[in-house]
Amino acid sequence: MPELLLPWLELSILIPLVGAAVVKLPKNRDLARRLSIGFCVATLLCAVGEWVDFARLDTFEAHDHWDAVANLFHLDLLVIDELNAPLLPMVALLFLLTVLSTLRTKLDRFSLSSTLLYEATLLATFSCRANWLLIALLIAGAVFPWWEMRFRRNESTRVYTMHMIPFAICMIGGYWLLPADAETTPNDAGFLTLVAGAMLTVGALLRNGILPLHCWMTDMFERATLGTSLLHVLPMTGAYAAMRLVLPIAPSWALQSIAILSLITAVYAAGRALVETDGRKFFCYVLLSSSSLVLVGLELVTPIGLTGALCLWLSVGLSLGGLGLTLRSVEARVGRLSLDRFHGLAEHMPELSGLFLLTGLGSIGFPGTVGFIGAELLVEGAVSVYPIVGIAVVVAAAMTGIAIMQAYFRIFAGHSFSTSIAMKAKPSERLAIVLLTLLIIGGGLWPAPGIHSRHHAAESLLQKRGEMRKPARTSDVEVAKSIDNAR
Repeated sequence: MPELLLPWLELSILIPLVGAAVVKLPKNRDLARRLSIGFCVATLLCAVGEWVDFARLDTFEAHDHWDAVANLFHLDLLVIDELNAPLLPMVALLFLLTVLSTLRTKLDRFSLSSTLLYEATLLATFSCRANWLLIALLIAGAVFPWWEMRFRRNESTRVYTMHMIPFAICMIGGYWLLPADAETTPNDAGFLTLVAGAMLTVGALLRNGILPLHCWMTDMFERATLGTSLLHVLPMTGAYAAMRLVLPIAPSWALQSIAILSLITAVYAAGRALVETDGRKFFCYVLLSSSSLVLVGLELVTPIGLTGALCLWLSVGLSLGGLGLTLRSVEARVGRLSLDRFHGLAEHMPELSGLFLLTGLGSIGFPGTVGFIGAELLVEGAVSVYPIVGIAVVVAAAMTGIAIMQAYFRIFAGHSFSTSIAMKAKPSERLAIVLLTLLIIGGGLWPAPGIHSRHHAAESLLQKRGEMRKPARTSDVEVAKSIDNAR
């Protein structure tokens, strides 16, 4: 297996682990926050470094140079490939922006040490190649919100526990039942493979919050801190589990059934977002609708649909990450938001108002934003499988867009009021706004590198499944035509 120039993967996991211990030492919480930002920046630099280094190799997968983990266990446990290469910087960026936008007044409620530890866990999850270790890390990641709700906020964890325990059982039981040769014949699976695949699928759907297994998400957003809730759901570890554990073994008809369930969830969640009056639950349903659309494309098992889903995965993570952090910053100033009345905050928070609108439109694939081409490819891929599915994708995206615009007017428009408290964005928040704006607009104006990278990843994944029957250049032409049509 090709090697990277440096042990980027191990460094990106080790740095936040060390940071989690270091930030607990100073009693000055402002100093701890500055240290946390430094560790997050270093982690992001390592994640970007491994992505750039991997792109230079022009291969499907690679591992670290001087790989201490491989030397210790004699296995390639940490591997970067075309699927997770851009996801690692996205995860690191989300954590950096979350810590950067955390106000000093919220440091007593938001644990910086636990956040850095969770960052290391998620980066290890997305870097992990061994399925048994991946399942262990997925289960470990589910503990962090539970710990915060139970011990830091003294909130009930009953709903969350009732969903996460079956998730863990399905993951462990499904992988234990899985035959060793299950990946060789995904479209001719035996009974035991189908049972194991069904358990792994239910586990992935639980973790992704697919209807009717979504109640834990709204409960978590209501009871946990908004920062922890965002970091738990935005990376879409449930979709990653489906790609790693379900896609290689499930027959095509089973994957398309999952896509139909995800599509129903997307339409339902978009409808709920339209009528929701609680700010946090509104965001939860918008996120659930968008993440379900990503899962629709991932399970279509076509080059165009999978390319669109992989592109949308990144754009939704960035755009809804910005939308959620904007909502978090507004809450830090005025408290929990109710969408049953007009607040008129645009005059007092002009930067946050603009970012809310930009990130909201970016999450639904508005022209000129990073999600536009990905949404177009997803619709085209869905129509090629079932025409009615493509129509439903458009309906879900349209309802989500209406819900976002409705929330924008409720929060930032309607009437004006005067206050003696300064509510404008802080310098750290302005930095986060600039970063997100550059990524969302830049990705929309120059989409070709990202699209071709995700298309190559989609082809490689389907070739490993044995689903590719056309030469690679044929589907390249199809993607090029789709991009030209979108333009």
